[in-house]
Amino acid sequence: MAKQIDKGIELLAEDQGVGIEAKTGHLVTYNARFFLRKGDEVTTDNLSIASYRSNLKIRIVDGIELIDHSITLGRRQPIAGIEKSLYGMRPGGYREVLVSSHLAYGAKGVKNRIPPNAMLRIKLWVQNVQPAT
Repeated sequence: MAKQIDKGIELLAEDQGVGIEAKTGHLVTYNARFFLRKGDEVTTDNLSIASYRSNLKIRIVDGIELIDHSITLGRRQPIAGIEKSLYGMRPGGYREVLVSSHLAYGAKGVKNRIPPNAMLRIKLWVQNVQPAT
């Protein structure tokens, strides 16, 4: 049975990882893949990331393009569902979570990508956690 991480976030799968645990103020580098609840992957087209490509680290793992994102926890940089799911994760860790729309893209959704009020299934891999300096 899945457990709840926070109100609106259900933990579906987890691999703990090792090392420092991600907490407020820590710099966390992670990868994420988004899926609609019924399984369709939400992809980013080449045009929308082209302007950011020079600033992003993109890796291909098992034929899947992964973009490394780095955020400081507690600054509300990604969608709330991702940030809340990253707390407590460790380098090498993995979580698959089901995120309610109010912690994702809400009633607006994302044009041609995510319908309004859509729940998202998100897969997260933590690459690195650095303590606040």
